[in-house]
Amino acid sequence: MISLIWAMDENQLVGNGDKIPWHIKEDLIYYKSKTKGQIVLMGDTTYFSLRGYYKDKPLPYGKIYVATIDKNLKIETELNEVIMVYDLIPFLENNREDLWVVGGATIYKLSLPYADKLYISFVKGTHEGDRYFPTIDFSKYNLVWENNTNLVRYTIFEKVK
Repeated sequence: MISLIWAMDENQLVGNGDKIPWHIKEDLIYYKSKTKGQIVLMGDTTYFSLRGYYKDKPLPYGKIYVATIDKNLKIETELNEVIMVYDLIPFLENNREDLWVVGGATIYKLSLPYADKLYISFVKGTHEGDRYFPTIDFSKYNLVWENNTNLVRYTIFEKVK
């Protein structure tokens, strides 16, 4: 199963460079509750951005797949199990693991057609940034859960079978 998890504002903004355009503690807690210890897929830019936050600590995931178009890029670390993905589409087509896609914008766009579940945190308001989530055809998904707070509308969508 492939699940995508992300937060976006009312304009589908997801990032500002390699940073999140807002700091909402409740959403970080929600994100960690879903992804901690899990198998994740992220792009190389997202990986290096997270490494900047975590410094010498391991990232809070289980196995980490890092997608890149740079065939020479190798990530060697003793902090986490990192596996390079150089051909993303065949990887997604042949995936047999419970996989969480955690960013960035390009990886979300390429992974969306393969997603079984979408965990979307709709951040209320608009923010400054330059990375946007692609348009989603919600007719392909059913809303199966939602929770509204003052700052965020949390949702889970499942692909229509």
